Amino acid sequence: MAVRYVANGSDVTRVAVSASKRVGNAVVRNRVRRRLKEAFRRLPVREGFDVVIVPRPDAALAGFAALQSEVALLLKRARLVVEGGLKE
Repeated sequence: MAVRYVANGSDVTRVAVSASKRVGNAVVRNRVRRRLKEAFRRLPVREGFDVVIVPRPDAALAGFAALQSEVALLLKRARLVVEGGLKE
């Protein structure tokens, strides 16, 4: 999985998931997108960024917990997560 981000100059952080056909058919790609967006939503992310998440084909086989931990790890490495834990 890859994460790209850029400051957008606003008070809102936006997320997009770009899943190619290599991830799977439309049903699989949409499931991966929904899971990644939910994983992103649960994290306390800093404001003012546009974030693009690009899943790899093995994301189709991963469960939600694995995707969530991977997104959290990548966003922490990018220093986009506010310290203080997960949102509920």
